[in-house]
Amino acid sequence: MFPLYDENPTRITPYLTYGLIGMNVLVFLHQLQLSTEQLNQFLQLYAVIPVQLTTNFAGEWTTLFTSQFLHGNWWHLISNMLFLFVFGNNIEDRLGHFKYLIFYLSCGAFAALCQWFISMNSQIPSLGASGAIFGILGAYIIAFPRSRVVTLIFLGIFVTTVRIPALFLIGFFFIQNVISGVASLQAAANMSVETGGIAYWAHIGGFVAGVVLGPLLGLRRRDY
Repeated sequence: MFPLYDENPTRITPYLTYGLIGMNVLVFLHQLQLSTEQLNQFLQLYAVIPVQLTTNFAGEWTTLFTSQFLHGNWWHLISNMLFLFVFGNNIEDRLGHFKYLIFYLSCGAFAALCQWFISMNSQIPSLGASGAIFGILGAYIIAFPRSRVVTLIFLGIFVTTVRIPALFLIGFFFIQNVISGVASLQAAANMSVETGGIAYWAHIGGFVAGVVLGPLLGLRRRDY
């Protein structure tokens, strides 16, 4: 399932949402220009390396924020920016530009900390905007549970669009990540070699941060 747009108009132009999308795209285009060695050095500097954060938090804490603007491939970038485009504008509209930026970065940082807590000694870089975007989803489900989201659905060879309430669509993604996150812990316990993959616990942490932090910053539930 891929959300295309929501039926939830905004009162303002979401400049920060557009700006965040643009910054993520620019950083990724910069990554594409780097050689393999240069990219590895770039990730060492700006991605969260859990073991480095564990041993030198005072020197590495800024990566909790810089890592939010890095992506591993085109699909990682496009899928994240699609969700940011669909859902971010309404949260920016509700919180206002300044508080929205604080909200976004804080959710992303908390998400990175959650993933770090699960794998403190890992040397695999953790990166991406997914944690911050799941924070937006958490806030969205609180503020606009009944809003309809036009969603692209693949059913085998058939492709169609349906209007799904945000409560069910976002709830589905969250439950899917909880199940996958628990499964990843079980898999890690049975493996002796580190492997990379989707940071499910960053998604879960970001979502929880959005649910909690949104109302604290002035988000209020209102039926539409």
